[in-house]
Order: sequence, then structure tokens, then C-alpha cells
Amino acid sequence: MKSPRPPLFLERSTYRRRRLMDAARILPVVGFVLILLPVLWTRGSDVGTAGEAVYLFGLWAVLIVAAALLSGPLRSALRRDVQGDAPDAGTETKAPEPRGS
Repeated sequence: MKSPRPPLFLERSTYRRRRLMDAARILPVVGFVLILLPVLWTRGSDVGTAGEAVYLFGLWAVLIVAAALLSGPLRSALRRDVQGDAPDAGTETKAPEPRGS
């Protein structure tokens, strides 16, 4: 029998960045499903066209605000990662020159 693998440790900032990326990926899917809800309402309810229009424009505004709220922290987290991975200017190594014959 194999021994159990040790739990995977993720740094807190990496974990949060990944969850933000997951939320940014799922937001359009959730928006699409919520936009389709008025199609189900027309079958047997009292909600008219005006109510559906208010719902759609309200949902549109909420999706814009949610995307804006997600983009700020995600942009700064990705910027920190890119700056952290860049090599220092003083540590650049020069490739060896080819030998002539």
C-alpha cells in the first residue's frame, strides 16, 4: 500500500490569486445563465416585458461592477508576480562566444 502524499502547501497570495482567476473565469458563465432566466419567466408568471428589461439592465450593471471589482486585485497580483520573476539587471549572464577555427 502506498503511503499517503503530504498535503500540498500553497502560499496565501498564490492561493488568493488563483481563486480570483477562477472567479474571473466563471463570471461570464454565471452572467449567461442569469441572462437566460427571463426566458423561463415568460412561461407562467406575471412579469412583463418592462420587468424583464429592468432585470436585464440591472444584471448588466451588476456584472460590470463585479468585473471591475475582480480586475483590480487580480491586475495588481499579476503585476507583482511578473515583477518578482524578472531577473535583476546586475545578474545578467553573457552567452559564451563561439570559438573560431
